[in-house]
Amino acid sequence: MTSPTDDISLHDRLLNEWGMAIIGGAIAPGDRLPEPVMADGGDPSHTPAHEAPTRTAPSRSVTREVTRVLESMGLVTVRRKAGATVNPVDMWNVFDPQVIRWRLGGAYRLNALNELSQLRAAVEPMAARLAAAAATPKQWGTLTEAAVGMVSHADRANESEYLNADMLFHRTLLEASGNLMFAALGDVVASTLEGRTAHELMPSVANQEALDLHVEVAALIRRGDGAGAEAAMRRIVDESADAITRIAAAG
Repeated sequence: MTSPTDDISLHDRLLNEWGMAIIGGAIAPGDRLPEPVMADGGDPSHTPAHEAPTRTAPSRSVTREVTRVLESMGLVTVRRKAGATVNPVDMWNVFDPQVIRWRLGGAYRLNALNELSQLRAAVEPMAARLAAAAATPKQWGTLTEAAVGMVSHADRANESEYLNADMLFHRTLLEASGNLMFAALGDVVASTLEGRTAHELMPSVANQEALDLHVEVAALIRRGDGAGAEAAMRRIVDESADAITRIAAAG
């Protein structure tokens, strides 16, 4: 009998297993979700070599909940008596942060990163222009604080402190635009930045020009210079896209 803690663990593991399998193509569009039988998750060093790992079937409530989550992401369609079948990619909610994480964790992560870079290039420069007219003093202060935080941790650009400052900057920029649709993309941009760090597509030392540009964007927004802020922000997203290409090629 499983405890509530076991159910939570099985839920997360099953969600990740099915989600990665769908996005990686192991379960093809039109296929039904397979029967959920999960590895026990114990320490393999404690399992005798002659024994197979214990397998645990999630409860029906866990399976239903995981299926509902996948359905909310557009990854599956649930029909009575037919069960859950996998949807084609054009039905996925590609803006869902968990879908982004799965895409960045798969074999085609560079394709996903390039798409996300193109999205940023289309949105963030305009967000900077709008923020020059709409940002509140508090938002400008947060932008400046985040830019300073990035500079402070520039020698550890592939670690969490730099990442947190970088995410804060870009979330605040989108919010400061005053455009609710831009602001709603905060999680998408944050997931992109997280993916760059998680998959070792960030240098250990930050690019000095990029650091200077973040500081410059904050200052230009404070001065109300929309054209200048837009141009500087475009250079930031272009540098980011170029960096991903260079690091991926080197790897």
